Amino acid sequence: MLIDLSHEIHDGLITYPGLPAPKIGAWMNHEDSASNYSQGTAFHIARIEMIANTGTYLDTPFHRHPDGIDVSGLPLGSIANLPGHVVRIPNDIKGIEPLHLTGISIAGKAVLFHTGWSEHFGTQAYGQGHPFLTEETAQVLINQGAILVGIDSLNIDDTRNPDRPVHTALLSAGIPIVEHLRGLDELPEKHFRFFATPPKIHGMGSFPVRAFALLD
Repeated sequence: MLIDLSHEIHDGLITYPGLPAPKIGAWMNHEDSASNYSQGTAFHIARIEMIANTGTYLDTPFHRHPDGIDVSGLPLGSIANLPGHVVRIPNDIKGIEPLHLTGISIAGKAVLFHTGWSEHFGTQAYGQGHPFLTEETAQVLINQGAILVGIDSLNIDDTRNPDRPVHTALLSAGIPIVEHLRGLDELPEKHFRFFATPPKIHGMGSFPVRAFALLD
């Protein structure tokens, strides 16, 4: 069974308050293209103007570090067909601490934090008081060998802290981050494979992904 873990991107979508929404339309629509082809044959060619941090997206080391690997440089083994583990976080918790990882096997896993915050996606509430990882939790993930870390929240960092210590630590360690996940409530805690693959575009630090899970 495949479980979709991505938000839909549409014209005017606000992912992160303060960042511009995508503009999606047609460069050539079916009606206009009809004169170029045989009767009854038409094509649609879309155009999109969009910042990279839109919808459910993946951050690479280059997002934080000028000399880091970008989207095109990520090995597939770091973003696709990864054994996954979902960490359930109570909805009254904002700062996710190392104690929430107690008893979890992290090495070689995509560790996905299910906070339930995705229910606010697309609303003003989504950008206010979101759950996040602490710097200490990021260090545990690094020390115990996580391959990828994801969260169904606005940001894996506390946005009140301009240092962004979680991004800094994880991306310095070469661990990709996936933010704005959804549907983690549909996954078991383990026994699934996780995928979050963007197009192979040079010079991008972040890019939207069609994140999904394959249940074992």
